[in-house]
Amino acid sequence: MPAPVFLTAEWRRLLLINYQIDPAVLERWLPRGTELDTFNGKSYVSLVGFRFLETRVRGLAIPGHQDFDEVNLRFYVRRPHPEGARRGVVFIKEIVPRPAIAFVARWVYNENYVSHPMRHAFEPPFSSDHSLESLSYSWEFRGKWQTLAARVTGSPQPLRPGSEAEFIAEHYWGYARQRDGSTLEYSVEHPPWKVWNTSDCSVEIDASAVYGDDFAAALSQMPASAFAADGSAVTVRRGEKVPTA
Repeated sequence: MPAPVFLTAEWRRLLLINYQIDPAVLERWLPRGTELDTFNGKSYVSLVGFRFLETRVRGLAIPGHQDFDEVNLRFYVRRPHPEGARRGVVFIKEIVPRPAIAFVARWVYNENYVSHPMRHAFEPPFSSDHSLESLSYSWEFRGKWQTLAARVTGSPQPLRPGSEAEFIAEHYWGYARQRDGSTLEYSVEHPPWKVWNTSDCSVEIDASAVYGDDFAAALSQMPASAFAADGSAVTVRRGEKVPTA
């Protein structure tokens, strides 16, 4: 039986910028019971910016906390399961603009949420026809604005089976290490997204200061790829501890 619903929302205007990384860097971040998931034998981290819209926690819409930006740094794992491997993500850091959102996420999932002033820019502005030419997400850190930006090309297309973009986007579980060393597993439900190719991708961040020296080398190189996704409604279910062997 599926776990109860914890959160519903829309995730829209996603920008995903992806980097190859030495798997040894990720080993110490692996939650117990998971293993690195790779694409063509390579490990990846992704900087992901997107809009949370119409957010409800346990069915409740919290005034002033329904629509907001998030930027996260994540990597990709899998967990063996009798029904087949569960492919998921682990978050290194998640940035949001409101302290209350960060507090709830840390308290419920022990995720590494922090709050900083944030802003975004879309061209054209968000509309019902989902047209898009460019997008950016920024946050203020130690008095300087950090920015992810890109232009998109063409119209959004379905994910191509076997592509790197499909590998990045098609992970439907989250894993978080808990304070006692155990692992919390939660499902993230959404339909497959359509994606745009990108050009003129720009990453202007102090990677060492924001994410630490472990990730600075990977995030200072040219991205392996970048794409934007239209997004959709999402459902995040309540986390459950991974059974220990």
